[in-house]
Amino acid sequence: MEQTRHDSHASHPNAEAEDVLIVGGGPGGLTAAQYLARFRHRVLVVDAGDPRAALIPRSHNCPGFPEGISGPDLLDRLRRHASLYGATVMRGQVFSLASADGGFDAETSIGTIRARKVFLSTGIIDTTPVLPRMAEAIAAGVIRLCPVCDAYEVIDRKIAVVGQGDRALHEAIFLSRFTPHVTMLGTHASDFSTSTRRAAGERGILIHHTLDRLSPAADGCTAMLQDGTTCRFDAVYAALGCKVRSQLALGLGARCCAEGYVTVDEHQQSSVDGMYAIGDVVKALNQIAVAFGQAAIAASHAHRELTA
Repeated sequence: MEQTRHDSHASHPNAEAEDVLIVGGGPGGLTAAQYLARFRHRVLVVDAGDPRAALIPRSHNCPGFPEGISGPDLLDRLRRHASLYGATVMRGQVFSLASADGGFDAETSIGTIRARKVFLSTGIIDTTPVLPRMAEAIAAGVIRLCPVCDAYEVIDRKIAVVGQGDRALHEAIFLSRFTPHVTMLGTHASDFSTSTRRAAGERGILIHHTLDRLSPAADGCTAMLQDGTTCRFDAVYAALGCKVRSQLALGLGARCCAEGYVTVDEHQQSSVDGMYAIGDVVKALNQIAVAFGQAAIAASHAHRELTA
């Protein structure tokens, strides 16, 4: 349940500043909000409403939920947990951040917000195959994004990995521990080098480099090759990379790596003093449990800074 404490407050820059503005309402941002609220700080989460976790049909990899939990259910629980202790979660977009008077001014769709500290929990956008009804295919578990999360659920099933080069190879090798039925799919012969083909062959991984299109259904996905033949798979993993949502950090001059991930220190603080980054926007293992830990580290350090 989202609160609306800041409907009028946020549009007045001269009003009392937030202690912490959190940009992004995914697992990392909401966990940080819970910690900071319990530390008795004024916390505002501005959530664009499209966290990556919302795509999870059901995770059996999230600690504490042996029966599994869907992404939307987990996010709802995290919002309620943070709100219980006084954090405010609002739907909106943050357009830009600027340093101001020892803190930050954020220009947003709900007005100008001033905060002493800023947490970026803006995440990534996975690159996926171009398919009709993609959301339905992900919800059905036919198109999958994270073998670390759910490879256990595809044991002994027939799996394809769509991608190029080492990225696809590493994912296919990871999956080959769970099933001997792994195929790599590309669209051109140049997608896979000779060394990649050799490494795949040594592990019994098949390669087709003439993928024309994918046709997902409720119980699997058919790959149509350029010569008209078809292959059916129980699930297809996308190993096509991602776009890092680090534009706000870059706009403030924060250091980012070549791939776009925000560079942080041991406290999750970026190169801009007072701005932290947590979750998938930081280069690490893209896992909910990792985001939880990063949130706890960053919130504890920010609390010490705020009360020094």
